[in-house]
Amino acid sequence: MMLMNQFDLSASCSYCLCLEFIEHGALMRFIYLFLAVLTMSLPCVSFADNNHLSIPIILYHNLNPNVPGSMTVTPQKFEANLKLLKDSGFTFIPLKQAVEYLQGKRATLPPKPVVVTADDGWESVYTYMYPIIKKFNIPVTLFIYPESISSGKHFLSWDQLKELKNTGLFDIQGHTYSHPNFKVAKKKLSPAAYEQFVQKELFTSKKILEDKMGIKVTLLAWPFGIYNEYLEQQAEKAGYTMAFTIGYHTANRSFKPMEQPRFMIVDKLAKQTFDIILSSATPKSNGNSKHQVAVRTSVT
Repeated sequence: MMLMNQFDLSASCSYCLCLEFIEHGALMRFIYLFLAVLTMSLPCVSFADNNHLSIPIILYHNLNPNVPGSMTVTPQKFEANLKLLKDSGFTFIPLKQAVEYLQGKRATLPPKPVVVTADDGWESVYTYMYPIIKKFNIPVTLFIYPESISSGKHFLSWDQLKELKNTGLFDIQGHTYSHPNFKVAKKKLSPAAYEQFVQKELFTSKKILEDKMGIKVTLLAWPFGIYNEYLEQQAEKAGYTMAFTIGYHTANRSFKPMEQPRFMIVDKLAKQTFDIILSSATPKSNGNSKHQVAVRTSVT
């Protein structure tokens, strides 16, 4: 259990443990139990109080059932997730609208707001997700790392990405250049080399997306949910106004702008995750560091 001593075992921290070892059956069983306890024990938070709105931001990856993996969710289950939220009275809103509220630029949001996002640039967004999104008329934010685009059959091409953007349903935002593990990179590189590395991942990647897509990139998703104070500062310098990590919390104004959480949907844990979202059972941050993801403290 030496590994766990390196982490704050709050809800978000335990989730980060899941990210590093998601394929391990033993850990999956641990997280399953953890989620069950969390669902029963966390205090409820109202979605209806516009002075203290909490916004579930949901994260998907691959929807292609022919490409198995721990983060693959079938199209049928994805559609069922959306229907469940809709039938439960949630209102799907664009991420940018949620960001405006979190920044204090918007006073209110629709009842029970929820945001859908998808990371990396999987081709399944075009083939499987888009028809369902079109059917439900739901806005989605795609967090893209440019190295993946047009890199193989399982990833989107630049033309497909532009087509998705032109539908008006998809917003394109940043996910670094190569989806690195910043913790590993910092250990392997010299300070000077790491600085150049971060420059490419945060600054160059942003410019590539903006030039290729004809957009303004202002939002960032941290790969693997890994970040630290230095990376947050560099992201702000690059022009990102808000960044998103991973954790079992709804986004709210008490989180730092570069540390807003998202619920990552993993097939084996989807039911437990949606139980938390639907019950509003998510802790509110009191402004201290307990809500910072675990890996943040290990990248110093």
